[in-house]
Amino acid sequence: MEGALAGIKILDLTRVLAGPFCTMTLADLGADVIKVEAPGGSDETRGWGPPFQNGVSAYYLCANRNKRSLTVDLKSEEGRKIIRKLAVESDVVIHNFKTGTMEKWLLDYENLQKINPRLVYCSITGYGETGPYQNLPGYDFILQGMSGLMSITGTEESGPLKIGVAMVDILTGLFSAISIQAALHERQKSGIGQKIDMSLLDCAVGSLANVASNYLISGKVPQKLGNEHPNIVPYSTFQTGTVEMIIAVGNDRQFSSLCELLGLTGIAQHEKFLTNSARVENRQELRGILEYCLQSKPMDAWIELFSTHNIPCGPINSMDGVFENPQITARQMVIEMNHPEAGKVNLVGSPIKLSRTKVKMDRHPPLAGEHTEEILYEAGYLTKEIDQLKTNQII
Repeated sequence: MEGALAGIKILDLTRVLAGPFCTMTLADLGADVIKVEAPGGSDETRGWGPPFQNGVSAYYLCANRNKRSLTVDLKSEEGRKIIRKLAVESDVVIHNFKTGTMEKWLLDYENLQKINPRLVYCSITGYGETGPYQNLPGYDFILQGMSGLMSITGTEESGPLKIGVAMVDILTGLFSAISIQAALHERQKSGIGQKIDMSLLDCAVGSLANVASNYLISGKVPQKLGNEHPNIVPYSTFQTGTVEMIIAVGNDRQFSSLCELLGLTGIAQHEKFLTNSARVENRQELRGILEYCLQSKPMDAWIELFSTHNIPCGPINSMDGVFENPQITARQMVIEMNHPEAGKVNLVGSPIKLSRTKVKMDRHPPLAGEHTEEILYEAGYLTKEIDQLKTNQII
């Protein structure tokens, strides 16, 4: 069966991570994604490494499967004509050029919607296309700091820390994919497309969830709590007889069960720990009591015991532990693809599990320009026209 987004054509003028992650998600769902780069391949991640596998960047491989590649010189009018021709038949155009670039090239929404009123047009920038920062370049690391994410990550001793993956890019990619699908759904009723203005800063701030709400309601600036939770206790890492583990108790019943399993008779009924609010107020005292007991056995023993009694807990895995986990294998979160240069590569699978229109991962992350001629033939170009574009170094 075809994918859920089969029949949707996406012209992808993005690079690095936020945009490519968005379009890979849509491609996994069945959309036909045409990845547009300058001749030779201008996505910076093609050169980001090590590691490389037979010269192919692991970073590039992580966000570009299921796409076709078109290389075209957008700085030339002939190249921009190709994009306009493809836009007529596309459902979505997505880019992450600096604000004003697409307007300069006459590839902005106002111009493209004139030739395709049904077009959904998504712009991804660091700060959005309005406001005093609209012309500034935006990078994940900077946005993690500016959005407040780093201010709540780490401890007072460590100082602010960034999240270990470019999470603002990932979140922006996901918010963009949601927005694009929403606009396509609305188009079924209205018959016309619309513009989507996505900002990395907006997406980062929009993801602060309860932390932002806590500040907006209380006026208190949240502090770095390390692995502690600002609103729930015990919900942290704890040292066992071997290594640290995670215990994430979400309610009073679970806390009472935890205390019983640890042999802490009466602790759950003590006024200092009777309610979650009380435990939050007395978190350090409670932590000392729990950790003293937990150090009497190795982590594996505690995880086995707690899991059989429905106490939320788990290990802190390094990457080797993650991909040796039988649950990860069972959920097909590692896939193998054949790549014409890298050979057989292992990639992270899709977390999206649909029962009928299953996600398919059929296309390897493309070589730069691998499908240029194929795409142009589909767009109606003749062989002699394609040859001339090559001669002129447009493609």
